[in-house]
Amino acid sequence: MVSRKLKIGVMGSASGPQIKDTSSQKKAEQLGKEIARRGHIFINGACPGLPNDAMLAAKRQGGLTIGISPAYSEYAHVNEYKSPHDHDIILFTGLGFMERDVINIRSCDGVIFLSGGIGTLNELTIAYDEGRAIGILTNSGGISNSIPHIVEELCQRKIPPNMVFEDDPIKLLDHLEVAIAAYPIPIHEDGRVLDIEGTEQRG
Repeated sequence: MVSRKLKIGVMGSASGPQIKDTSSQKKAEQLGKEIARRGHIFINGACPGLPNDAMLAAKRQGGLTIGISPAYSEYAHVNEYKSPHDHDIILFTGLGFMERDVINIRSCDGVIFLSGGIGTLNELTIAYDEGRAIGILTNSGGISNSIPHIVEELCQRKIPPNMVFEDDPIKLLDHLEVAIAAYPIPIHEDGRVLDIEGTEQRG
């Protein structure tokens, strides 16, 4: 097997009161720094807020950062979406927020969620259905402490074995790296259902 750098996505609050919480900002910065320190490639949605705090910390640590923008062009990214453009690489999808989220998730080997609201929840459900390894940075605000309730009680689904929880960014990355290695990404679209014999159908 060819060895390559892992691509770690960071998704979370881009707006709202969560992005001004100093504790959440600190966790985001610790996370970004640690992703870069380990030599992973940092990916986010090229958005402001906590994912941008993490990205800037990764850059300061010398990491490679990639943003997956919903905009068609750099002009639209800056002037219409009002989004930062400090990444090393920005991919302009022209797909808007919702469709961009699919590209965002599929570009990652594992995805970490911190804080977050409706948009982050959309990314989480995509990552769940896509079979990506998921890390939840708990106690970071937003939906971060509500994921088990959403998945198990509201959706009547199971927490998958490649979804890990931790409130320390460094320990969370430890757990996520193990999950990425132990549970390979499905080989087909909807592969979490189709690739594994006997897997429960989507509901």
